[in-house]
Amino acid sequence: MLAYNVSLSGKTVLVTGAAGFIGSNLVKRLFHDVENIKVVGVDSITDYYDVNIKYERLNEIDALHRDWTFVKGSIADKPLVDELFATFKPAVVVNLAAQAGVRYSITNPGAYIESNLIGFYNILEACRNHTVEHLVYASSSSVYGSNKKVPYSTDDKVDNPVSLYAATKKSNELMAHSYSKLYNIPSTGLRFFTVYGPAGRPDMAYFGFTNKLREGKTIQIFNYGNCKRDFTFVDDIVEGVVRVMQHAPEKQNGEDGLPVPPYMVYNIGNNSPENLLDFVSILQEELLRAGVLPADYDFEAHKELVPMQPGDVPVTYADTTPLERDFGFKPSTPLRTGLRAFAEWYAKYYIKK
Repeated sequence: MLAYNVSLSGKTVLVTGAAGFIGSNLVKRLFHDVENIKVVGVDSITDYYDVNIKYERLNEIDALHRDWTFVKGSIADKPLVDELFATFKPAVVVNLAAQAGVRYSITNPGAYIESNLIGFYNILEACRNHTVEHLVYASSSSVYGSNKKVPYSTDDKVDNPVSLYAATKKSNELMAHSYSKLYNIPSTGLRFFTVYGPAGRPDMAYFGFTNKLREGKTIQIFNYGNCKRDFTFVDDIVEGVVRVMQHAPEKQNGEDGLPVPPYMVYNIGNNSPENLLDFVSILQEELLRAGVLPADYDFEAHKELVPMQPGDVPVTYADTTPLERDFGFKPSTPLRTGLRAFAEWYAKYYIKK
């Protein structure tokens, strides 16, 4: 295992996308685990999905009464990003702000260029102009695109993206590598695999399925149910992020005397892909258990098997060996446990509320 070389105690951490699903959970975890930490969050709170969920997440952070500053704004706004770095001088930056979603990138490509490319460029420039101990940023399992080999390894060649979203995430890795090489900025990219859990993103399948079933609508299961996904519970993702934050790739010189880029990329996935039909069956059972749906609900009447959607891939499967080797951690939350937590949150938020 790698020894930690970045202490978070007493430091300022900048979390972009702080009102997002992963970002808000990360902020809460940092305040729970680290003494005397200051967290600055920034989020543009777009209406890509229900902003009420985003504000609910922020309210939960506010209720902790910790050293927390939130700024509403976009990382595509370069003067804002520069001001954040100049004012707060973050020691560690975790860039989670991004326009997410594969299918949305087909109909709204501009949002991805603005947030994922221009926004990330602004973060890199700010890291170049201010002393930052470690830049951690979100990549995605989508970068593996049409790769046939599974499980997906960070050693695999990933130059076959099947969506603009995937292309922007691979671009982030390339941009980070160049800045690490040119300016010796320690950076670590994290390829997340299908993150789910309470207060998640409503555009994700499990959330969308739940909304439609509750409304009596038919859910569409793509590729006739033959898709497999490496579903990863949000707490496992956050555990991985917190561990990675505390070890920045070492700065060192190569045989030519020039700096070797202090740069790493890891997969964070459950390393156990689930068939989509099995996933739906477990989700149904947990929705019944939580009282989201009535006991006599006719699921078969509300399911439709349909062809693959453009931009999708049939399987995602993470090789997490490097994460286990370097940080002694492997995501392991069972799908039923994670979906139960989601169903109970959904019942509380949408029904009992």
